[in-house]
Amino acid sequence: MSHVHVSNIGRIWKVFGILSAVTIIEVILGILKPEVLHMNNFMGMNLLNWIFYGLTIYKAYYIVWAFMHMEGEKSSLRSAVVLPLIFLIIYLLFILLTEGDYIHDVFKNSTIKWNF
Repeated sequence: MSHVHVSNIGRIWKVFGILSAVTIIEVILGILKPEVLHMNNFMGMNLLNWIFYGLTIYKAYYIVWAFMHMEGEKSSLRSAVVLPLIFLIIYLLFILLTEGDYIHDVFKNSTIKWNF
């Protein structure tokens, strides 16, 4: 039995291109901060931040998909690895945003001063 070596150079460049494109979009949006996205609120936060969170979740998913070689696995294994990752990221965002909003309201509406 002989094992034929398959070159993955094209796949490496594809992964590099996709992750670079998403990162470039994030950087451009962060520098320009379009007022249409920055000044509109959705669920207590501006749309630009929601776009950043969505792009970050996409990058995390694609990194797991590409570097853990999930595309060649059965769908049950893919779901067992990727879905908890996405759930935990969304849950972390929920906790951070809820606590951050609470802390902001405490400092904004009380006599406690912003001393940090």
